Amino acid sequence: MIRYALHCEAEHQFEAWFGSSADYDDQSARGLIECPVCGTSRVGKQIMAPAVAGTRRSDDPQAMARMQAMMMTAAREVRAHVEANFDHVGDAFAREARAIHEGSSEKRDIYGQATPTEVRALKEDGIPCAALPAVPPDPESLN
Repeated sequence: MIRYALHCEAEHQFEAWFGSSADYDDQSARGLIECPVCGTSRVGKQIMAPAVAGTRRSDDPQAMARMQAMMMTAAREVRAHVEANFDHVGDAFAREARAIHEGSSEKRDIYGQATPTEVRALKEDGIPCAALPAVPPDPESLN
């Protein structure tokens, strides 16, 4: 895992974890990294000092596995909360989010599917939306 200090075009600063620098490059190229404050995908790395590992061995060689398990549990919990408490609107997400924002539809929390173009248009118009975490694999089925 690698942690990057990031910033968006509006100079909001935040951090994100990636499996590798190649994962960051791939996600950045596909516009998948978003500012948690304004939602723009125009995000870049900040200058930061590298974290150099010392020669001392870790007291806990399983720390990375525990961290990954914790992140997968959090992703499952977030997704379960949304699915249990928000209205699923399917592929009408962009249309319904816009209607709620404009006041022509009942104000409520929703989730569904939208194309990258629809998401970009919502964000450009100041309509908040965010991607749900992917469904992590069941820890019992991992090897």
